[in-house]
Amino acid sequence: MVESADLKEVNPKGIVHVASVDHVQAGLPIPKVSRVQVFSPDDWEEFVEEWTSSLKANYAMVRRFAGAGDMGIDVACFTSNEGFSKPWDNYQCKRYDHPLRPADIHVEIGKIVYYTWLKEYTVPRKYYFAASRDVGTTAAKLLLDPVKLKASVRQAWEKQCRYAITSKADVALEGGLLSHFEAFDFEVFGSTSVLEMIARHETTSHHVIRFGGGLPLRPAVAAPPDEPSLHESRYIRQLLDAYGNHLAAPLSDLAALGAHASLQRDFVRQRERFYSAEALRNFSRDTVPEGTFDALQEEIFQGVVDVSEASHATGLDRMRATIAQAAQVSSTSNPLAPTTRVQDRQGICHQLANDDRLTWMRSNG
Repeated sequence: MVESADLKEVNPKGIVHVASVDHVQAGLPIPKVSRVQVFSPDDWEEFVEEWTSSLKANYAMVRRFAGAGDMGIDVACFTSNEGFSKPWDNYQCKRYDHPLRPADIHVEIGKIVYYTWLKEYTVPRKYYFAASRDVGTTAAKLLLDPVKLKASVRQAWEKQCRYAITSKADVALEGGLLSHFEAFDFEVFGSTSVLEMIARHETTSHHVIRFGGGLPLRPAVAAPPDEPSLHESRYIRQLLDAYGNHLAAPLSDLAALGAHASLQRDFVRQRERFYSAEALRNFSRDTVPEGTFDALQEEIFQGVVDVSEASHATGLDRMRATIAQAAQVSSTSNPLAPTTRVQDRQGICHQLANDDRLTWMRSNG
């Protein structure tokens, strides 16, 4: 039986080298399909892993086969957390120096027939071939005609399947296996093109780094809600302490701020900046690899921390000097740079204050 240890979580590792704005804006000046065709084996595996992550939206579980001997499974997509006991789909992703030929698909189909006969797993609902150079014309025609496909596999079994399905057995098409073969529904087999894979890859946060083309338009930033949310509590407390230090009178809550119109206006601006940075964080989750926004935060932190830790007359002076410095940090090396605004950089200071990485009140001034 297929063991759970043979199926691993889908976890794209992303591009190994450091991404820059140039990767986002231009990428390589060749068509995406052509680029896929010249992927190295490692690049192809990384692309497939990234593409596989896009399938998670359509299935309860998506797994890559990681055991010794794939048994015909590459990307297993389950409609239920119960795995093979419920309907599931399989994607077989191949990187060859030629479009898939009948001989390439015969042996893979043979594996599915053989291992479902052994009850290692159930027959998939659908089985799709995907290849770096697509499926060739002859193989594509077979995949569109289940009757001819079955006849083709049966005719080729002796030469192409019998000794290639597994090195541990002589898989002759006879007896119970032959009966299983004859009853097998060959309509489950189909294909997905490189263009279709790329289209799905475009929905992942890995796409702009691997292919370039620029970031999508960023949505407008919504106004902050009238009532601050719980996740704003720490940076707001820091702001109130800084305002109280400026006034030489502690402010216990937001209601106390109402008597100071200029500070009230400043507070509104700071919340708008915080929400602008939060919107950028959310935008980054869908458009760039994980960690990109964290890298931007770190760059802003490094750009302002010396100013923040310098001597200032009041906590309010420290906060204002720090966000003024943040507005000057260009962050041109980060993939989010083309869509990052001044108020985002200033708002990141409040995100950092929310995490106590920046503090406006210091005992030594």
